[in-house]
Amino acid sequence: MEIAERLRCIKPSATLSVNAKTLELKAQGVDVISLAVGEPDFPTPVHVCDAACAAIREGFTRYTAVPGIPALRKAVGGYYDRQYGICPPPEAVIVSNGGKHALYNLMQALLNAGDEVLIPAPYWVSYPDMVSLAQATPVIVRAGVELGFKVTPAMLDAACTPRTKMLILNSPSNPTGAVYGQEEFDAIMQWAMDRGLFVISDEIYDQLVFAPAVMASAMRWWQKFPDRVAVCNGVAKSFAMTGWRVGYTVAHPDLVKKLATLQGQCTSNVCSVAQKAALAALEGSYDCVRSMNAAFRRRRDMAYAVVDSWEKARCPRPDGAFYIFADVSGYFREGMRGSAAVCTRLLEEAHVALVPGVAFGDDNCIRFSYAVDDQVLASALEKIGAVLHSR
Repeated sequence: MEIAERLRCIKPSATLSVNAKTLELKAQGVDVISLAVGEPDFPTPVHVCDAACAAIREGFTRYTAVPGIPALRKAVGGYYDRQYGICPPPEAVIVSNGGKHALYNLMQALLNAGDEVLIPAPYWVSYPDMVSLAQATPVIVRAGVELGFKVTPAMLDAACTPRTKMLILNSPSNPTGAVYGQEEFDAIMQWAMDRGLFVISDEIYDQLVFAPAVMASAMRWWQKFPDRVAVCNGVAKSFAMTGWRVGYTVAHPDLVKKLATLQGQCTSNVCSVAQKAALAALEGSYDCVRSMNAAFRRRRDMAYAVVDSWEKARCPRPDGAFYIFADVSGYFREGMRGSAAVCTRLLEEAHVALVPGVAFGDDNCIRFSYAVDDQVLASALEKIGAVLHSR
C-alpha cells in the first residue's frame, strides 16, 4: 500500500495520543489523573440538551443546508452583535463540524503551494499540520516565557517574506492561556493589514477570559476588512459542548460560498440535531457560561499559586482558557531532559497525564489543563511537585 505523500509530514495529535495512553493505563487498573485534554468537565447545559431532544422528537433528523440552518447562521450574527456590537449577516456565516473543521476549511480554501503562514508559538498543535496539508509552509514565530508567550509586530515582521500570505492568531491561547490586550491585538492586526496578509483569528475561548483582562476580538477588523479577516469560533469550550462538534466561521460572503462548496464535498452539513442544540446555546441564558468562567478562574488562581511556588518553574499567569503552560527546564536532569521525558516521568511516577510542550513548539514547557474538579487538581499538582523536586 502506498500512502499519499502529503501525510508523511503529519503527526498524530499529541493531546489525543496522551489521552489514549492515559486510557490504556486506566484500563490496566492504574489510577491516573489526566490534565491533558482541553475539555470542560462540566455537563452540557440542560436547556441545550432539551433542545436536542426536542429536535429528535420533532423529526429534525434529515439533511440541512451545507452552511447551516438559517436560524443558526442568524444566531451566530446575534451572538457577535450581543458580545461585540457587530452583527454579520447570515451569508457571512458558515457552520462547520467543530472549530477544527472551520480552520481546516479556511486553509484549504485560501492557501496554495509555496505560500507561507506565520504561526506564533507556542501554538495549538494542529495549526502547522493544517498548513502543511494545504501544501503551504508554516513559519514559526517563537515568543518565550520572558515575553509572556506573546509575539509583537516587530517579531512577525522579521519573519515575513514576499511569500507570506497568512497569519494565524489565537487569543485566549491554547496552550498558554495568554490573552492579547486590545492595544497589543490591534497593533498586530494593523501590521497584518498593512502587509496585505489574510488573518485567521481563532477565538474558540472567547468566553473564558478572566477579569480584569478583556477579550480583544477581530470582529471589528473583519467589519473593516471582510475580504482579509476570518473569525473562527464554536460552542465546544464556552458551552461545554465538545462532543457536539459545532463550530462556525465569519468571513466574506464570497469566501463563505467557497467554503460551503468545499464542505459540501467532504462532510456536507453539520448534524441537524447538534445545530438545534447550538441554536439553543447561542440564544439561551448565558448564566451557565458565567458560572463556568468563575469556576475556571478559581481553579486558575489555585493552580497558578502552586506552580508559581515551584522554585525552578517559570510561568506567566494565564488570563484565559483553562491551561497553564509552565517552563520546567530548570528541573531537567539525567533521564528527564525535554518536555516529553518530563511528561513520561510524571505519568509513570505521579500517575498524572500532561502534554509535552514540544507539541506546541516549546520543548521547555509542559501544559496543564485545569478543567477538572478542584480536589482532583490539587492532588495532581501535589504529585507533580513531588516528582519534579525528587532526586
